[in-house]
Amino acid sequence: MIRSISPRAQEERGFTLIELLVVILIIGILAAIAIPSFLNQRSKGNDAEAKSTAVTAAEAMETCATDNNGQYTNCSKASLESIEPTLNDADARLTVSSTASSYAITVGSTRDAANVQFTLSRSSGGTTTRACSTGSNDKGGCSATSGGTW
Repeated sequence: MIRSISPRAQEERGFTLIELLVVILIIGILAAIAIPSFLNQRSKGNDAEAKSTAVTAAEAMETCATDNNGQYTNCSKASLESIEPTLNDADARLTVSSTASSYAITVGSTRDAANVQFTLSRSSGGTTTRACSTGSNDKGGCSATSGGTW
């Protein structure tokens, strides 16, 4: 039995070129599938951070209004950042506009702050709406199929 195994072991010394090419081809196909998926997940993560920042800023806006007799007029970006210090991380990407009874908070995503923006606004009637825009890029947390809402 040992004699029959030993000559066979001497014949098989390594992989053939075809076998190596097949393995490289399989690795290439897997990489071609995985890399675009990873990049899309990264975009979604950046957009999720922008959405979270918008919600945090809205909560700070409500806190500010409570301190100002229910009015949003005196609630500026600086006052929101003093209420919630984590908003300092989104300093240039955060925009706040307010009137006495309404406000709008816009946060740009870190993947493209100029074109990918998430807006959370409260009307004077008390309804809250969420809108988003992606510019020409339709990937991430704001898809064209959602109608521009999040």
